[in-house]
This record gives sequence, C-alpha cells and structure tokens, in this order.
Amino acid sequence: MGFKCGIVGLPNVGKSTLFNALTQTASAQAANYPFCTIEPNVGDVAVPEPRLDKLAAIANSKEILPARMNFVDIAGLVEGASKGEGLGNQFLANIRETDAIAYVLRCFDDDDVTHVSNTIDPMSDLEVVETELMLADLESLEKRKANNEKKARSGDKEAKAALALIDLALEQLNNGKPARFADVPQDDRKAWRELQLLTSKPVLFIANVDEDSASDGNDYSKRVFERAEQEKAQAVVISAKIESELALLENEEREEYLDAIGLEEPGLSRLIHTGYSLLDLKTYFTVGPKEARAWTIKDGWTAPRAAGVIHGDFEKGFIRAETIAYDDFIACNGEAGAKEAGKMRAEGKDYIVKDGDVLHFRFNV
Repeated sequence: MGFKCGIVGLPNVGKSTLFNALTQTASAQAANYPFCTIEPNVGDVAVPEPRLDKLAAIANSKEILPARMNFVDIAGLVEGASKGEGLGNQFLANIRETDAIAYVLRCFDDDDVTHVSNTIDPMSDLEVVETELMLADLESLEKRKANNEKKARSGDKEAKAALALIDLALEQLNNGKPARFADVPQDDRKAWRELQLLTSKPVLFIANVDEDSASDGNDYSKRVFERAEQEKAQAVVISAKIESELALLENEEREEYLDAIGLEEPGLSRLIHTGYSLLDLKTYFTVGPKEARAWTIKDGWTAPRAAGVIHGDFEKGFIRAETIAYDDFIACNGEAGAKEAGKMRAEGKDYIVKDGDVLHFRFNV
C-alpha cells in the first residue's frame, strides 16, 4: 500500500531534481527552464524500513518486500495556471487521487538558477501555488453544484448531502482559505474526501535548501516551518542537490557521505517518515521463509481490515490474527521462540493492529 504523494511547486524550485533523486531515475527531465516537466511523472520507491531487514534475517526469508510510496511530479505551476497561463491546469487532475500534496518551496540562493519572479521568497511561492489549487477547486465545485441542485430539487437525498458539502467547501474557498480548514462533521468525512478537492488534502512542505543548510536549515526554511506549525501541517528540510548525489552512490558510500555532511539519514527517509506521521500511517509485517513483507495501514485499523490489504478474501473470511510484537519477535529469535515464550497472541476481529506487529492471518472463504 504505502501512500501516494503529489509534488507541486513553481518552476525552477528543484521539484523535478528532487523527484529524480527520490525515485533514483532520470525519467523527469530536470533543466534550468520553466515547464521542463511537460507530462506528469510517476515514480515508485521503497519505504525505508530497517525492522524488515532484521525480521528477514531471523526468518531466513528468501525475499524482502518493503512497502511502496508513489510520487507524482506535476509540471511547475505559475500564477494564472487555473485560467490557462503557462501550461494551464491540465496537470492538476493527476493529483486529485493522491493521499497528500507536497509543496516544494525554494529555500536557496543561486544566481545560475532563474526564479520565475526573480526573487527568493518561499512564502510568496506557496501563496501562488495554493491560490491556483483553490481556483481549480472553485471551478470544479461550481460545475458540480448546478448538477446537484437540479437533483436535490427532485428529492435526491444523496444530491442534497453532496450539495451541503459543496456549499461548505465554497464558503471556505470564497473566504480565501483552503478546503482543508473546513470543519467537516465526522459522519461526512468519507463523502468529503470523495469530492477530491486539491486543497482538502493534507499538506507537507518541503524546504529545498542549499547543501550547506541540509542539516540545520536556513532563514528561508525557518519561515516554512513556522507556517507549517501555524497550519498544523508537516515540514521537512531537504537538499535536492544532495539527494541527487546520494542517488548515484552504493549503500556503503552513501553512509560515508551522510556521515561526512552530518546527516543521519537521506532526505527520502525523512520525507517518508514525515508523510507517515501526517497521514497517521502504521506498518505491520508478515514474515516467513518465502518472504518478509511490510504492509501500510491507517492508525486504528482492525485486524480484518489490515488483512484486507493483502487480499479481500483475508478480510472476508477472517478468523483470527496470530500476533507477535516486533520487539518480542526479535528478542525470542523468531516465531518459534516467541510461541514457546508465550509471546504469540490470538487476536480477534476487534483487535486494533499496532505498529510493528508481526501477523499471520487465519481465514476461511
């Protein structure tokens, strides 16, 4: 499962450079001119998970299968994109189905890399991008409102419910605020998500800094973090240049390079950890001689729902989940030792899966 993250930003903020580095591909052309990304680029990366390697070593698993994260790199937006400026808003539809949106904000000075507004101001960049996303949402909602009003007048209950949410979103947007700040009743959250509003998604701010600021950030990135704190969003400091260099190194060289520049882990790891925190995601494991695998679920999911991530039949015919906590699996040197020590539990349909659980599902269809 993992999660799907849309990457947006103005041209020349390092967006495609970052995408290339994170996905360790060259599929997105990175160049010093606007709109070098002329089609949405999709990249798939493994979620860094040291626990999985330890579990696999104990179980002598033949294959290690980490969870995956999906990045969607969208062409650089400019002011007026929602009205057709630049490449227009033709790319915005590609991020409607993402779980979160990452705003890449330029937090570095470089006379060799032209900024579209000829000034470095991450907050101004943020306002331009978010305004375009809000205008795109407004256009989408206005079109849907007329259709739902017609259905609601004929007594359609679903249309009436949808219309109420559309009006709530329009009120928010017309007041100059992204839809994510709307107070949506708990019972309406699912229907709200189905509106697929760009500005209703959780946001993650990526402060793209110069190489010297990769560990501690700089004055530009401090403003980004202050904004994130105000909005109860998440933020992470990354140097796209460093990530590009790391992408070319082998594991051992990568560790040496990180040590030399004072970083504990690559930006990709920090980005994914921050994304998991933003979306309340957890990881559980299935471990055996054939494979050790990581699975991503939402916090609060029950065992049957977690089983459904593997296959719908697992959820439909769920009987029980044989459960070992990660620390117990490691301490007891595997499933047999955990079972002998009484650390394996049989959990039923109401069990809330915990981060790090090693699970074996029993089911019958």
